[in-house]
Amino acid sequence: MSELLLLNGPNLGILGRREPEIYGTDTLADVEAAVAEEVAGRGWKVVSVQRESEGQLIEAVQDAYDTVGAIVNPGALMIAGWSLRDALASYPRPFVEVHLSNVWARESFRHESVLAPLASGVIVGLGALGYRLAARALLASVPAAR
Repeated sequence: MSELLLLNGPNLGILGRREPEIYGTDTLADVEAAVAEEVAGRGWKVVSVQRESEGQLIEAVQDAYDTVGAIVNPGALMIAGWSLRDALASYPRPFVEVHLSNVWARESFRHESVLAPLASGVIVGLGALGYRLAARALLASVPAAR
């Protein structure tokens, strides 16, 4: 069975409780279930990793080189997560960067992602639906196993 990496950065473990007016009421477990539902038809299993530290996220990326692709919500590490960026630069599969809120409608320091230039695509501002859309994009871009 193929695996899809679902990588979530700092503060995303408290989704549903963290500023629901910005991030919505879906929990990380809800997101994980939604992504699993999207990719089940292809026989993909979701490997979900959420960590508060950049180093642990880097280790997760390095341990996931054999996955079919990744959905990455780096949280605020999008701004200055240079080590995470370097790890993703070496990741041999496509990944989609996801942000729950519309980062360009927020504070100006959120307007640039150091990861986005490496991503296959970026989805912002669609709440938890963005994760489902990222899964669909990866399903469309990763060839089915023969």
